[in-house]
Amino acid sequence: MPIKIQDDLPAKSILEDEHIFIMTQTRALSQDIRPLKIIILNLMPTKIETETQILRRLSNTPLQIDITLLQTSTHQAAHVSGEHMLAFYQTFDEVKDENYDGMIITGAPVEMMEYEEVEYWDELCRIFEWTKTHVHSTFHICWGAQAALYYHYGIPKYKLKEKMSGVFLHTMVDSRVRLFRGFDDVFYAPHSRNTEVRAEDIAKVDKLRIMSTSEEAGVYVVGTEDNTQFFVMGHSEYDVDTLAKEYKRDLDKGLNPEIPKHYFPDDDPAREPIMTWAAHSQWIYSNWINYYVYQTTPYELKNGVFMPA
Repeated sequence: MPIKIQDDLPAKSILEDEHIFIMTQTRALSQDIRPLKIIILNLMPTKIETETQILRRLSNTPLQIDITLLQTSTHQAAHVSGEHMLAFYQTFDEVKDENYDGMIITGAPVEMMEYEEVEYWDELCRIFEWTKTHVHSTFHICWGAQAALYYHYGIPKYKLKEKMSGVFLHTMVDSRVRLFRGFDDVFYAPHSRNTEVRAEDIAKVDKLRIMSTSEEAGVYVVGTEDNTQFFVMGHSEYDVDTLAKEYKRDLDKGLNPEIPKHYFPDDDPAREPIMTWAAHSQWIYSNWINYYVYQTTPYELKNGVFMPA
């Protein structure tokens, strides 16, 4: 699939080196087709790394995807240049009158705070509400998933005794769900979080269904009955070395972190980790794009109220 991005986005050269088909805005103008409009709210501090990870996962269908990167205006990114944010990101006020086929909302390193204490919480609530009328299907990741479950359905989060960090085995609640098309009966996915949502709280909400779980990591994927919202508690988009970088970062901060589980061979941080979740990661994004965005979104995204098909 050609991903349509700005000509000089840093992720472009990385993805091209991996032989991923990137279509710049200049080339896309020559094609007379309507691409899927996908907007990504990137709340992670490692903006460029996260951009690249998600764009890589959107790269395995024959569809053309037009990417918009979104930032909060009530929080200034500290780990990437202001020039990068100005050049490649838009604010909510700049896009709020637009309609999108799909949206991805990332995690954020604020999970130890109460939701209402987060600097950009009010703005995020506006965005959550906006997705209900301007986005056909929204894919939430980690803290973004927990925050959305809290905003939309009142699902609380709980602090864990120790950080859930590692690569864990998962199963599907219903293997016939199209989000899991092509999956093995069991599959691996990384988690990196200090909080959790619990199955018993989700079960109280009729509109929600638990789609995948892990004996060790708990609830993994939650979806709505109408498929307009998906909530993924892990980080299937992570690169093979992302957990290692986070582990070293926490060591350098003197946090005495636990070694990520089932990640380093023989639990030895001196050894290179092995990628065990790439296929799952590619499938979950491709299936979301195909079955819950492309197959059901209207051909014309008209101005005004956007009602999912």
